[in-house]
Parts: sequence; C-alpha cells; structure tokens
Amino acid sequence: MIFTSISNGEYGRMAKKASPPSSKIKNGFLAFVIGGLVCALGEGFGVIYSKIGMSQDNVKLMIPVTLIVIAAVLTALGVFDKIAYYAGAGTIVPITGFANAIVSPAMEFKSEGQILGTGANMFRIAGPVIVYGTLAAVIYGVVYYMFLR
Repeated sequence: MIFTSISNGEYGRMAKKASPPSSKIKNGFLAFVIGGLVCALGEGFGVIYSKIGMSQDNVKLMIPVTLIVIAAVLTALGVFDKIAYYAGAGTIVPITGFANAIVSPAMEFKSEGQILGTGANMFRIAGPVIVYGTLAAVIYGVVYYMFLR
C-alpha cells in the first residue's frame, strides 16, 4: 500500500468539498420554530392538566415528565433523530434533548446486556452535563449564600 502525503491546504479543500456549509439562517429559523413548538406543546399539556383538575404544583411536575416520555419514545422509535436533523438546537436545548441523550446510548448498547450495555453506557452523553451542571449549581449556591443573601 502506498501512502501519499497531502498538505494541510489540500486536506482543508477536500474536507470543505466533502461537507458543504450549512445555511445558518435556515438552521437558526428551524431551531427557533421547532424549539417554540416544543415549548408550546408543553404549555398545551399544562392547559390540559389544569382543565382535568390537577393542582398547579402537579401541573408543573407533569409537563417536563410528559415531554421527557414523549422524547424518549420518539428516540426509541428512531423518529427523534430525524426531527433533530432538521430542528437542530430546537430539539437539543429543551428538556427533550436531555431525554434523547439518555435513551440514545441505552438503545445503542442494549445488545451488550442490561448491566454492561444499557446500564453502563446510558449516561455516557448526559453524565458530564449532570456532573458539571451540579457543580455549577453548588458554586452558584455558595456565591449566593456568601455575597448575595
């Protein structure tokens, strides 16, 4: 096998040709619209839960639970990734993205078994978010307690 060396410039041109640039305006618009629809869906569930007589505390708990379950089911069915392909951050940023980040690795590694597959890899993507989110909350709490209370 013969290896040829290419310069960084040649490699850059080849990479640019292989992956054409995306439209930032179109992507931003789709993220805004789909993210807004996710939020509107949550508000719709809030109205429904209020109409059936749930207390406001329970409504506030049920909205994210419902969105998480819907995102998890759509991920398991392979639909969420198709929506996210077009919506981008519109599905990734809200709580639905967190559900997808948990379910995707679980689905990917389920063939390796319940413990070493699903259990060991389920938080592969979301784990760092949880760890650093918790750390940031602790730091914020300490700063608030010491200086802002």
